[in-house]
Amino acid sequence: MSFFTEAGSEAAVLARLAECRNPRLTQVMTSAVHHLHAFVKEVEPSMEEWMQAIQFLTRTGQICDDKRQEWILLSDTLGVSMLVETINHRATAGATEQTVLGPFHVTGAPVLPLGSNICRDGKGAPCVVRGRVLGVDGQPIAGALLDVWQTSEDGFYDIQQPGIQPEGNLRGRFHSAADGSYWFVTVKPCSYPIPTDGPVGALLAGMGRHPYRPAHIHLIASAEGFEPVTTHIFVKGDPYLESDAVFGVKESLIREFVEVADPAAAAPWGVTAPFWTTEFDVRLKPAAAPAS
Repeated sequence: MSFFTEAGSEAAVLARLAECRNPRLTQVMTSAVHHLHAFVKEVEPSMEEWMQAIQFLTRTGQICDDKRQEWILLSDTLGVSMLVETINHRATAGATEQTVLGPFHVTGAPVLPLGSNICRDGKGAPCVVRGRVLGVDGQPIAGALLDVWQTSEDGFYDIQQPGIQPEGNLRGRFHSAADGSYWFVTVKPCSYPIPTDGPVGALLAGMGRHPYRPAHIHLIASAEGFEPVTTHIFVKGDPYLESDAVFGVKESLIREFVEVADPAAAAPWGVTAPFWTTEFDVRLKPAAAPAS
C-alpha cells in the first residue's frame, strides 16, 4: 500500500484517476494536479496563507450574481481570459482579431435601425461609428448582426447603475446593409476602472497594479456561414493602451477618433457639433465545415 508523502503527493492523487472513463477529464485533471502540486511545493505556503487563499476564492464566489461575475474578472486580470480567447481563435490572415467578452455583456439588446442613437440618457460627447462587415476575401456581408455596448461617460455600464442609467443605455444591435455597411450613434468612450470593491480589486492593489481599461466600444459580429468575432474598438492615444488591466488590447483594433466641429457635417447623422467619428471594418472568416 502506498501512503501520501510530500515527495509522492502528485502520484498519490493521480492514482485515484485510474477509474475515470472520461478521457478529456482525465487529461485536464492530470495536468491540473501536476501543476497545482508543483506550485505548492515551489511556494511552500504556510497554513495561514493557505487559508487566506481559500477565503479569497470563497469571497470571489460570494460576490457573483446575475449582474456581476467576479470569476471572469479574476480570469481577465490574470490574463487567462485573453489566453483562452487567443488559443480558441488563432488569427486568420485578414480576419478581425478577437479579444475578451468582459463580464458586462447582456443578451437580448434591442435590434435598432441603422443610424440609431444608443445613448438613452443624453450624456457624453456624441460619436458616430461606421464601417463595413466583410469576408476575409473583401466581399461585403449583408445582414450581419452587430451587438454593441459600452460604458457611460462616467465609466459605468448600465447594469452597474440601475436607477441611475436607463435600462439598456449604450447597448444595441444592428444589421449591416446590402453593401455590408453599418453606422450608429453613441458617445465617445472613456477609460474606466474595473470594479475594485471585491477580492479582485484587493488583489490588484496588493500586486501594485492599476485597475484601468483603455477607452473602447465592445462589438460582437456574426453572420450565417461565418465564425462570429468578439472584439473591441479602442481609442488611439488612450494612456492605458499598453497597460490594460485585462490584457485585452490588440494593435489592429486601435482606431483614430476624430473630432468634427462643422455643423453641416453633423446634420446628416442627427447629432450636434462638435462630435466625434471613427471607422471600423469587421472582417469575418468562413465557418469551419462540420465534421463528417
